[in-house]
Amino acid sequence: MSRSIRVVFFDAADTLFHVHGSVAEMYLHHAVQFGFHQKPDSATKIAEAFRRAFQEAPPPVFAVTEPTQIKQSERLWWFDIVHNVFYRVGMFERFDEFFDQVFHAFEDHRSWRLFPETAAVLAQLKARDLELGIISNFDSRLFTVMRGLGIADSFDTVTISSLAQAAKPSPRIFRIALEKHAVDPEEALHVGDSLREDVEGAKKAGLQAVLLDRTGRSNEEPLRSSGA
Repeated sequence: MSRSIRVVFFDAADTLFHVHGSVAEMYLHHAVQFGFHQKPDSATKIAEAFRRAFQEAPPPVFAVTEPTQIKQSERLWWFDIVHNVFYRVGMFERFDEFFDQVFHAFEDHRSWRLFPETAAVLAQLKARDLELGIISNFDSRLFTVMRGLGIADSFDTVTISSLAQAAKPSPRIFRIALEKHAVDPEEALHVGDSLREDVEGAKKAGLQAVLLDRTGRSNEEPLRSSGA
Protein backbone atom coordinates (compact mmCIF):
# COMPACT_ATOMS: atom_id res chain seq x y z
CA MET A 1 0.00 0.00 0.00
CA SER A 2 1.30 3.45 -0.94
CA ARG A 3 2.56 5.54 1.97
CA SER A 4 0.44 8.41 0.67
CA ILE A 5 -2.75 6.54 1.63
CA ARG A 6 -4.45 8.03 4.67
CA VAL A 7 -7.93 6.50 4.35
CA VAL A 8 -9.08 3.04 3.30
CA PHE A 9 -12.71 2.75 2.22
CA PHE A 10 -14.58 -0.54 1.94
CA ASP A 11 -17.73 -1.69 0.26
CA ALA A 12 -19.97 -3.54 2.74
CA ALA A 13 -21.96 -6.58 1.54
CA ASP A 14 -19.86 -9.24 -0.22
CA THR A 15 -16.69 -7.38 0.77
CA LEU A 16 -16.72 -7.36 4.59
CA PHE A 17 -19.62 -9.75 5.14
CA HIS A 18 -22.04 -11.92 3.21
CA VAL A 19 -25.53 -13.35 3.47
CA HIS A 20 -25.69 -16.51 5.56
CA GLY A 21 -26.61 -18.97 2.82
CA SER A 22 -27.87 -17.01 -0.17
CA VAL A 23 -30.48 -14.40 -1.02
CA ALA A 24 -32.51 -17.01 -2.92
CA GLU A 25 -32.46 -19.38 0.06
CA MET A 26 -33.56 -16.58 2.37
CA TYR A 27 -36.41 -15.57 0.09
CA LEU A 28 -37.55 -19.17 -0.34
CA HIS A 29 -37.35 -19.98 3.36
CA HIS A 30 -39.60 -17.07 4.27
CA ALA A 31 -41.91 -17.25 1.24
CA VAL A 32 -43.04 -20.82 1.88
CA GLN A 33 -44.26 -19.70 5.30
CA PHE A 34 -46.74 -17.39 3.59
CA GLY A 35 -48.09 -19.68 0.91
CA PHE A 36 -45.48 -19.78 -1.85
CA HIS A 37 -45.64 -23.15 -3.61
CA GLN A 38 -42.11 -24.49 -3.64
CA LYS A 39 -40.85 -26.56 -6.57
CA PRO A 40 -37.56 -28.45 -7.00
CA ASP A 41 -36.06 -25.60 -9.05
CA SER A 42 -37.53 -22.72 -7.01
CA ALA A 43 -34.21 -21.62 -5.48
CA THR A 44 -32.51 -21.53 -8.88
CA LYS A 45 -35.35 -19.57 -10.45
CA ILE A 46 -35.49 -17.11 -7.55
CA ALA A 47 -31.73 -16.53 -7.82
CA GLU A 48 -31.97 -15.78 -11.54
CA ALA A 49 -35.04 -13.57 -11.07
CA PHE A 50 -33.26 -11.64 -8.32
CA ARG A 51 -30.23 -11.12 -10.54
CA ARG A 52 -32.40 -9.65 -13.28
CA ALA A 53 -34.59 -7.57 -10.97
CA PHE A 54 -31.58 -6.10 -9.17
CA GLN A 55 -29.81 -5.23 -12.41
CA GLU A 56 -32.95 -3.57 -13.79
CA ALA A 57 -33.67 -1.53 -10.65
CA PRO A 58 -32.88 2.20 -10.61
CA PRO A 59 -30.09 3.41 -8.30
CA PRO A 60 -31.16 3.61 -4.63
CA VAL A 61 -31.18 7.41 -4.66
CA PHE A 62 -34.23 9.29 -3.41
CA ALA A 63 -35.41 12.89 -3.52
CA VAL A 64 -36.11 13.03 0.22
CA THR A 65 -33.95 14.00 3.19
CA GLU A 66 -36.10 13.40 6.27
CA PRO A 67 -34.99 10.15 8.00
CA THR A 68 -38.46 8.60 8.12
CA GLN A 69 -39.03 9.34 4.44
CA ILE A 70 -35.63 7.89 3.55
CA LYS A 71 -36.47 4.64 5.35
CA GLN A 72 -39.84 4.51 3.60
CA SER A 73 -38.16 5.07 0.23
CA GLU A 74 -35.62 2.33 0.91
CA ARG A 75 -38.39 -0.08 1.81
CA LEU A 76 -40.40 0.75 -1.30
CA TRP A 77 -37.28 0.35 -3.45
CA TRP A 78 -36.79 -3.14 -2.10
CA PHE A 79 -40.50 -3.94 -2.31
CA ASP A 80 -40.41 -3.31 -6.06
CA ILE A 81 -37.38 -5.58 -6.49
CA VAL A 82 -38.78 -8.45 -4.44
CA HIS A 83 -42.20 -8.10 -6.06
CA ASN A 84 -40.47 -8.27 -9.44
CA VAL A 85 -38.73 -11.49 -8.35
CA PHE A 86 -41.94 -13.27 -7.39
CA TYR A 87 -43.85 -11.87 -10.35
CA ARG A 88 -41.37 -13.89 -12.41
CA VAL A 89 -41.36 -17.08 -10.33
CA GLY A 90 -44.87 -17.16 -8.90
CA MET A 91 -46.86 -14.65 -6.86
CA PHE A 92 -48.80 -15.70 -3.77
CA GLU A 93 -51.65 -14.19 -1.76
CA ARG A 94 -49.75 -13.25 1.41
CA PHE A 95 -46.86 -11.57 -0.36
CA ASP A 96 -47.10 -8.33 1.65
CA GLU A 97 -46.77 -10.23 4.93
CA PHE A 98 -43.83 -12.17 3.51
CA PHE A 99 -42.10 -8.99 2.43
CA ASP A 100 -42.46 -7.40 5.86
CA GLN A 101 -40.81 -10.42 7.43
CA VAL A 102 -37.99 -10.87 4.93
CA PHE A 103 -37.20 -7.14 4.89
CA HIS A 104 -36.67 -7.22 8.66
CA ALA A 105 -34.75 -10.50 8.39
CA PHE A 106 -32.02 -8.79 6.38
CA GLU A 107 -31.66 -6.20 9.13
CA ASP A 108 -30.88 -8.95 11.63
CA HIS A 109 -27.12 -9.45 11.91
CA ARG A 110 -27.75 -13.18 12.30
CA SER A 111 -28.65 -13.24 8.59
CA TRP A 112 -25.06 -12.23 7.79
CA ARG A 113 -21.57 -13.60 8.35
CA LEU A 114 -18.25 -11.78 8.44
CA PHE A 115 -15.65 -13.12 6.06
CA PRO A 116 -12.95 -14.94 8.09
CA GLU A 117 -10.29 -12.29 7.54
CA THR A 118 -12.44 -9.19 8.03
CA ALA A 119 -11.82 -8.48 11.72
CA ALA A 120 -8.07 -9.08 11.49
CA VAL A 121 -7.63 -6.88 8.41
CA LEU A 122 -9.53 -4.01 9.97
CA ALA A 123 -7.48 -4.30 13.17
CA GLN A 124 -4.22 -4.30 11.20
CA LEU A 125 -5.21 -1.18 9.27
CA LYS A 126 -6.26 0.65 12.43
CA ALA A 127 -2.94 -0.31 14.02
CA ARG A 128 -1.22 1.51 11.15
CA ASP A 129 -3.15 4.67 12.07
CA LEU A 130 -5.20 4.59 8.89
CA GLU A 131 -8.71 6.02 8.89
CA LEU A 132 -11.40 3.61 7.75
CA GLY A 133 -14.70 4.27 6.00
CA ILE A 134 -17.58 2.51 4.30
CA ILE A 135 -18.91 3.51 0.87
CA SER A 136 -21.92 1.37 0.08
CA ASN A 137 -25.18 1.20 -1.84
CA PHE A 138 -26.59 -0.73 1.12
CA ASP A 139 -29.52 1.05 2.82
CA SER A 140 -29.74 2.39 6.37
CA ARG A 141 -30.18 -1.10 7.83
CA LEU A 142 -26.41 -1.32 7.36
CA PHE A 143 -25.84 0.47 10.68
CA THR A 144 -27.77 -2.19 12.60
CA VAL A 145 -26.02 -5.01 10.75
CA MET A 146 -22.56 -3.55 11.42
CA ARG A 147 -23.30 -3.13 15.12
CA GLY A 148 -24.56 -6.69 15.36
CA LEU A 149 -21.50 -8.07 13.59
CA GLY A 150 -19.20 -6.13 15.90
CA ILE A 151 -17.45 -3.99 13.28
CA ALA A 152 -19.21 -0.63 13.65
CA ASP A 153 -16.53 0.81 15.94
CA SER A 154 -13.81 0.00 13.40
CA PHE A 155 -15.05 2.68 11.02
CA ASP A 156 -14.67 6.43 11.25
CA THR A 157 -17.35 7.11 8.63
CA VAL A 158 -20.16 5.34 6.81
CA THR A 159 -21.45 6.75 3.52
CA ILE A 160 -24.51 5.07 1.99
CA SER A 161 -26.35 5.96 -1.19
CA SER A 162 -29.74 6.82 0.30
CA LEU A 163 -28.23 9.36 2.69
CA ALA A 164 -25.66 10.72 0.23
CA GLN A 165 -28.27 10.98 -2.56
CA ALA A 166 -25.73 9.36 -4.87
CA ALA A 167 -24.96 5.74 -5.61
CA LYS A 168 -21.87 3.90 -6.80
CA PRO A 169 -20.44 4.02 -9.42
CA SER A 170 -21.21 7.76 -9.42
CA PRO A 171 -18.06 9.71 -8.44
CA ARG A 172 -20.26 11.92 -6.27
CA ILE A 173 -20.68 9.38 -3.48
CA PHE A 174 -16.90 8.90 -3.35
CA ARG A 175 -16.36 12.66 -3.16
CA ILE A 176 -18.84 12.95 -0.31
CA ALA A 177 -16.95 10.24 1.58
CA LEU A 178 -13.62 11.97 0.93
CA GLU A 179 -14.96 15.24 2.33
CA LYS A 180 -15.77 13.53 5.62
CA HIS A 181 -12.08 12.71 6.04
CA ALA A 182 -10.75 15.96 4.57
CA VAL A 183 -8.41 14.11 2.21
CA ASP A 184 -7.62 14.35 -1.48
CA PRO A 185 -8.65 11.46 -3.77
CA GLU A 186 -5.07 10.23 -4.23
CA GLU A 187 -4.81 9.82 -0.44
CA ALA A 188 -7.61 7.24 -0.38
CA LEU A 189 -7.96 3.60 -1.37
CA HIS A 190 -11.29 1.88 -1.98
CA VAL A 191 -11.75 -1.90 -1.70
CA GLY A 192 -14.78 -3.69 -3.10
CA ASP A 193 -16.04 -6.75 -4.95
CA SER A 194 -17.67 -5.01 -7.92
CA LEU A 195 -15.56 -4.05 -10.92
CA ARG A 196 -18.13 -1.49 -12.06
CA GLU A 197 -19.35 -0.02 -8.78
CA ASP A 198 -16.19 -0.16 -6.70
CA VAL A 199 -13.16 -0.14 -8.99
CA GLU A 200 -14.38 1.91 -11.95
CA GLY A 201 -16.42 4.23 -9.71
CA ALA A 202 -13.51 4.90 -7.37
CA LYS A 203 -11.02 5.47 -10.16
CA LYS A 204 -13.32 7.95 -11.88
CA ALA A 205 -13.36 9.91 -8.62
CA GLY A 206 -9.57 9.82 -8.47
CA LEU A 207 -9.15 7.22 -5.73
CA GLN A 208 -6.92 4.19 -5.86
CA ALA A 209 -8.93 0.97 -6.00
CA VAL A 210 -8.61 -2.74 -5.32
CA LEU A 211 -10.97 -5.40 -6.65
CA LEU A 212 -11.69 -8.11 -4.09
CA ASP A 213 -12.55 -11.01 -6.37
CA ARG A 214 -13.30 -13.98 -4.16
CA THR A 215 -15.39 -15.69 -6.84
CA GLY A 216 -12.79 -15.59 -9.60
CA ARG A 217 -15.25 -13.77 -11.84
CA SER A 218 -13.31 -10.56 -12.40
CA ASN A 219 -14.53 -10.33 -15.99
CA GLU A 220 -18.20 -10.41 -15.05
CA GLU A 221 -20.29 -8.44 -12.58
CA PRO A 222 -21.00 -10.61 -9.52
CA LEU A 223 -24.50 -11.00 -8.12
CA ARG A 224 -24.91 -8.42 -5.39
CA SER A 225 -26.23 -10.15 -2.30
CA SER A 226 -27.56 -7.31 -0.21
CA GLY A 227 -30.90 -9.09 -0.11
CA ALA A 228 -34.09 -7.24 0.70
